[in-house]
Amino acid sequence: MDLLANSSNASTLAPHFAPKAKRVIFLFMHGGPSSVDTFDYKPRLQQDHGKPLPFAKPRVQFSQTGNLLGSPWKFSQYGNSGAYVSELFPHVGQCVDDLTFVKSLWGSNEAHGGALLKIHTGSDTFVRPSMGSWISYGLGSENQNMPSFITMNPTLGHGGVQNFGSAFLPAIHQGTRLNVDASGARITNLANKNIPTDVRQSELAMLRELNQNEIAATGPDAQLEARIQSFELAFRMQTEAPGLLDLSNETKATRDLYGMDEKPTELIAQQCILARRFAESGVRFIQCSHNYWDSHGDLKAQHTKLAKETDKPIAGLLRDLKVRGLLDDTLVIWGGEFGRTPTGQGGDGRDHNPHGFTWWLAGAGLKPGTSFGQTDEFGFYAQDNKVHIHDMHATILHLLGLDHEKLTYRYAGRDFRLTDVEGKIVREILA
Repeated sequence: MDLLANSSNASTLAPHFAPKAKRVIFLFMHGGPSSVDTFDYKPRLQQDHGKPLPFAKPRVQFSQTGNLLGSPWKFSQYGNSGAYVSELFPHVGQCVDDLTFVKSLWGSNEAHGGALLKIHTGSDTFVRPSMGSWISYGLGSENQNMPSFITMNPTLGHGGVQNFGSAFLPAIHQGTRLNVDASGARITNLANKNIPTDVRQSELAMLRELNQNEIAATGPDAQLEARIQSFELAFRMQTEAPGLLDLSNETKATRDLYGMDEKPTELIAQQCILARRFAESGVRFIQCSHNYWDSHGDLKAQHTKLAKETDKPIAGLLRDLKVRGLLDDTLVIWGGEFGRTPTGQGGDGRDHNPHGFTWWLAGAGLKPGTSFGQTDEFGFYAQDNKVHIHDMHATILHLLGLDHEKLTYRYAGRDFRLTDVEGKIVREILA
């Protein structure tokens, strides 16, 4: 793609082909939720609880584990599809006929930092643009008064800003960080109430003139152009963003649907309602983050707590998007950087497992109420119809009308892309 044509997010850009989805909402569960305790039911694991794993464990492990640990939660079948969901997610279970499960995802890094970078940027070893930045670069924005990529409560460890950074892409495509807590949502340093609007506008005009003089003197500079656009976008956001962040006008029915006025769901409910609002307003890539699912010990208490915080808000988001017709052109993704081992760490914990884990997707262009791929009978390794992280990225871009082999950016003498030199579209999950 032409660099200059994609250095701004001020308008919609043409996809490579007709898209099924216009935007993405990524519900990221930081720390690695356990697939065998949530959506990947393994009767053999329950049957052989306490026995040794009957095959070799991975050569590289984050921590040592012992014998098989059966799930402490019961699984039930839901919906017409009969999908098995653990008792951790009763509300999401009611939505399974709208979900597409991918149960054979696998990655290449056992550590949080590398695994987060892999799923967010496609690389666990180099600084690369994040998935949201690639999508912003490829499609632009539907709303010139809002960023094309917003990330809520992102982790600042385990890869840090690289997980939502634009790397060598123009800076306009990096994620805008949004803090959400009990006091509400805010974008840091968005406005200066001590300086009148007309004065700020004059300052911005002078800054643009100085930067353009620099470009005229030294030649084209995509990064400087992107910086100009970032300043101007921030100014325009001062008009639209405050209204989007103010949830006081949401109806009681909507607040109840998401659990916004309840403990312990209020914080994730805020993120999910904001995600719906941003989707309505034309934001391309919206990430909600929740942590910390890293249950090396105290698995039962921690996963119970974390699932309780997220189950109702996420189900509320799916139902709300569907009622409003937004699920028809929105891609919703749920998952973590890896899963957890079916073997126990201590008596009540599981280690990291990037070798086979589950994500689910919902919305535009997918076969709802289906499941693709599977792990072995204990849930350790992806076994049938394996889906690598690169394959998932290729499929996400395809749903957005982007060819992952053509969405490239020339930097340091070569063409880079989100999927590097790999990736194949998982066509079996497409409608």
